[in-house]
Amino acid sequence: MRLLAPLALTLSGLTIAAPAAAQDNLSNKATANVVAKAASPNGRITVTVSLDGEGRASYAVQRDGKPLLNDSRLGFLFTDAPKIDRAMTLAGTATDTVDTTWRQPWGEWATIRDHHNELTVRLREAKNLRREIGVTFRLFDDGVGFRYTLPQQPNMRRVNIAGELTEFAFAEGGTAWWKPAYLWNREEYLYKKTPLDGVGTAQTVMTVKLDSGTHVAIHEAALIDYAGMNLRRSDRPNAFIADLTPGSGAPSVSRDAGFSTPWRTIAIADDAPGLYYASRIGLNLNEPNKLGDVSWVKPGKFAGVWWNMITGHWTWARGPKHGATTANVKRYIDFAAANNIPGVLVEGWNVGWDGDWFGNGKDMQFDQPTEDFDAAELQRYAAAKGVYLIGHNETGGSASHYDGQLERAFAYAQAHGIPAVKTGYVTDAGEAERIDPDGSQHREWHEGQWMVNHYLRVVTTAAKYKVSIDTHEPVKDTGLRRTYPNWISREGGRGMEYMSWEAKNPPEHEANLVFTQLLGGPMDFTPGIVSLKGSNDSDIPSTLAKQLANYVVIYSPVVMVADTPEAYARYPETLPFIRAVPTDWSDTRILNGEVGDYVTVARKAKASDDWFLGAVGDEQARSTTVTLDFLDQGRTYTAAIFRDGPGADFRTKSRHSMTVERREVRKGDRLRIELAPGGGQAIHFIASDPAKRRR
Repeated sequence: MRLLAPLALTLSGLTIAAPAAAQDNLSNKATANVVAKAASPNGRITVTVSLDGEGRASYAVQRDGKPLLNDSRLGFLFTDAPKIDRAMTLAGTATDTVDTTWRQPWGEWATIRDHHNELTVRLREAKNLRREIGVTFRLFDDGVGFRYTLPQQPNMRRVNIAGELTEFAFAEGGTAWWKPAYLWNREEYLYKKTPLDGVGTAQTVMTVKLDSGTHVAIHEAALIDYAGMNLRRSDRPNAFIADLTPGSGAPSVSRDAGFSTPWRTIAIADDAPGLYYASRIGLNLNEPNKLGDVSWVKPGKFAGVWWNMITGHWTWARGPKHGATTANVKRYIDFAAANNIPGVLVEGWNVGWDGDWFGNGKDMQFDQPTEDFDAAELQRYAAAKGVYLIGHNETGGSASHYDGQLERAFAYAQAHGIPAVKTGYVTDAGEAERIDPDGSQHREWHEGQWMVNHYLRVVTTAAKYKVSIDTHEPVKDTGLRRTYPNWISREGGRGMEYMSWEAKNPPEHEANLVFTQLLGGPMDFTPGIVSLKGSNDSDIPSTLAKQLANYVVIYSPVVMVADTPEAYARYPETLPFIRAVPTDWSDTRILNGEVGDYVTVARKAKASDDWFLGAVGDEQARSTTVTLDFLDQGRTYTAAIFRDGPGADFRTKSRHSMTVERREVRKGDRLRIELAPGGGQAIHFIASDPAKRRR
């Protein structure tokens, strides 16, 4: 890192406008004065840092010379000290430039480039406590990340943060896609589409299409030992304040000084597909892998004793309809072995499910199978078939109870050949149970500081036993899968189970997720319900082809083949695609899309030269054309196409109509993608020998 001399200068796109000594004069002026400025490597995005006449610090973001975010406040509120807000002066600056490429052990891209310019601004109070904070900005060609640093100092040793003053003040109006914060059902709400000034308190990711057409997504990265950020309306038009999730005590965050906050991220693009690529800044803002060799982390598909319980045919609890029996699990192992599915998820296998466990998981024992679940026999049977079991630890929101069993829970998983565990925290938001060593009981939000630390404690403990974690009812994804690659997936939204229940996901849901929640990271969406039937024989608003397309569109390194073996036997035409589609990729392309309307995604398998395409739409019939410029030059591919058939429509009995066809294609060919209402299309591009030519 290079420290700047006390002169205005430009270095690698970074400009500092004035030395610390000059700031007292600047601060006394009536209007805000720019004290530091930085630009992205391509120069399109700039950030300015200003101090107004009262010494309030703010930042602003411009793109192509036009305001994107107007001056937006910086600072903190504390529960036991004056706020950091007025009378700030510039105490120093530093800059850096980074251009590296790193390899993911698994993901949507084999490698990711991290190219950014960095500006750190040190701000000091001119009077009173004379505390100092740092604000570091990293400017990428497609977005900005910034975070605070609160160093140890005489008047700041223990930090009790009531809230941040951080603002995101959009320079113009637009349309926002957002879901509400602080409601009982955690993150499991549909994304709303409203004018930007109609947003309430929103969870992140929040996606915005400004009136000028620019797309922006606000989120955060590297959420560690801190409270999750929501977005609360400011008193200014189209402006939002970082709203920290509360804890059970007065401060939202309490810890010793000498730390940096999570990064606040602003992904920026011309269109929705560009926003998907821009979301990689979240990974780049996380620290590299801390676990060392993670070759034991295995992406893959899994079947599971699950959908029959979601639809009410089986139960988690013991009794005549218990799903997790030795006989039932063996049938699923047989199905998985026959269909290139490496894993089988088992839920309800352990002692503790027989009572009212929702919000009360104190009876759960994570190393004690029920008497009708022969763990040793199933381990032997699965291994003989080349299949492994995936465990399930449902806490019922009793997080401290789970903390007390982590070591033996993951030792049990390791001893029984279970490489991954799905965890659950089914309780109302704000009701996660915490019990302190003194016996005192507290209730925590799922994204409050204490629970943020709990989730990471689970992941790091699991890593000691070479177990991966798929978190349900989770803290949101903020890119920590880079630092802890065994955190393979999570839920955190409305998945396929809602299609079984009365309030079903609308046809636009998947096209919404791609450009909203999935900008934060992978989601265990549990696709593949080929029966298109939910509870009480209700109809699922989807076509059959869309169920296949979701395997490509909704990214997760672990993906469920969620329906029952009997359902796949009734619709065997779906199995060739399900068997073939991988879950680990070397490249991803977003070919087209609009938030909540449609999207077409192409991904290249990491283990072969094959490509896969998935396209989904909304309630309208849609037709788009894609160019196959992602295929290898000079190579012929056989395209196995699974598309909506004649009369396919999510509203009618013809939702199962699907046409399967094959044709040869090459790089540069154009394909028409026709989507029925509520429909989709899935394609497997099978690579042939490069010497083969079309005749």
